[in-house]
Amino acid sequence: MSELLKKRSRATGGRAARHAHRKATPTGDLAPVRGGFEGGTYKPLKEPDLEKVHEAALEILETIGMGDHIESWRDLICANGGWVNEHNRLCFPKSMVRDAIAKAGRNFTLHGRDPKHDMYVSGGRVYYTGGSATVQALDINTGDFRQTLLQDLYDYSRLEDRLDNLHFVIRQCIANDLPEARDLDINTAYAVMSGTSKHIVTSFFQAEHLREAIRMYDMSLGGEGRFRERPFAQAIVVVSVSPLKFSPEGCEVLTAAVEEGMPAIMVSVPQSGATSPAALAGHLAQGHAEVLASLTYVNLLKPGHPVLFGNWPFVTDMRSGAFIGGGGEFAVLAAAAAQLGRYLDIPTGIASGMSDSKLPDAQSGWEKGFLTVMPGLAGANLVYEAAGILASVIASSYEAFVIDNDMLGNVLRAIRGIEVNDDTLGLEHIREAVEGVGHFLGDAQTLKLMESEYYYPHVADRQNIGGWKAAGATDMRERARATVRKTLSTHFPRHIDDETDARIRANFNIRLDRTVMSPGSGRWYDRE
Repeated sequence: MSELLKKRSRATGGRAARHAHRKATPTGDLAPVRGGFEGGTYKPLKEPDLEKVHEAALEILETIGMGDHIESWRDLICANGGWVNEHNRLCFPKSMVRDAIAKAGRNFTLHGRDPKHDMYVSGGRVYYTGGSATVQALDINTGDFRQTLLQDLYDYSRLEDRLDNLHFVIRQCIANDLPEARDLDINTAYAVMSGTSKHIVTSFFQAEHLREAIRMYDMSLGGEGRFRERPFAQAIVVVSVSPLKFSPEGCEVLTAAVEEGMPAIMVSVPQSGATSPAALAGHLAQGHAEVLASLTYVNLLKPGHPVLFGNWPFVTDMRSGAFIGGGGEFAVLAAAAAQLGRYLDIPTGIASGMSDSKLPDAQSGWEKGFLTVMPGLAGANLVYEAAGILASVIASSYEAFVIDNDMLGNVLRAIRGIEVNDDTLGLEHIREAVEGVGHFLGDAQTLKLMESEYYYPHVADRQNIGGWKAAGATDMRERARATVRKTLSTHFPRHIDDETDARIRANFNIRLDRTVMSPGSGRWYDRE
């Protein structure tokens, strides 16, 4: 009897103990979700199908080849066994491509400006980021769409800096107030760099703009050559124009990235039924071939340079011919592209999470849910376009970034799976509960695991109806808006000090006013 009383005593106050325990949320390896969980359990393609798709891509490169090649790429490929056929298309022998795959960079770190944000890219480790290249923003105050501006780039970046389930930050939108290409590239690089200490991704119209941005990155780190020591930024480069042509500008930008020591994602964006076959297998094979061509060049130029394989097989609504960002076909294609990367043991960057909805509503939620979980479960290394996107990549939403961060927390928990060992099976805990108080609420294992085993969303509501009403009966968008306003009115990163920033501004035409990079600027997030 005394032993039973002791057990009952241990359970008494379980609720209070759990609330006290909740105040110390674990971090690092003890956190319930984080970047780098190993995916790979979802396999839409069987092993023989993977081989068939890959062999089809090799056949495409050898017998059809790539058009619109630039001289430097042609010369390097031809010097190593390639040729230009009678249709002036650059052809790649299968043996050359296989050699490039064998030499490709694997198991590398993508650095954050702050080392705590470093991402180790290996196997099926999975990391997520937000969306990119939108041209409109859903305005929180008016509820209408407006053009995105340079200020939005900075604001989105520092919002994402505080969203734990977005592990790196891509340039989220186009600064429509900067029509000149050089100003756009340099100011985009500056705004995203200033807004976050996470690893960043940006694009460049011209190779020279990339080289200038690296000078700016060097300056921000304290001197020439510092970026090469710790490259905290990657270039997103659309190297191929489907079907089976190179982008000359993209080729030059990728070459510059490799020469300057900048990681890159090599992207091909075929669109089913429009710029690639409507059959999903052929669609995959063509995009796979287009990215393999770039991978081959990179590993002839600098074997092992850190690049990500960006086969982005986009989908067409066959009724209208328009691009769509949602749909089950998109999700399974993204997962299959990731699986092909795993088949070759090449790091992958996949685009998936672009809702066609115009609002952060139920359609947005269900589309983004399966669009992000399926490539994650397939082991995509970096998943781009996974948060904040609306209207088929036309628009982005501040509220959606916050809402999608919650979604991605749950997605990451699904990818993590279930750890099975003697401790997690907990037979002694079951015996104690059954023979004692009859529940597990105050059990030592419950208190130990409640924060490390379970993910708790930030803006999703889990109260009962009475509690929800008492708290104001708000919907998720209202709660997300409050988070956006609080974050943007208070969080102004200062990893670049004022003196360094002044030197950057003296050397580059930075158009982002320094006064809006501090609290109290009176911008929209300071006003209800």
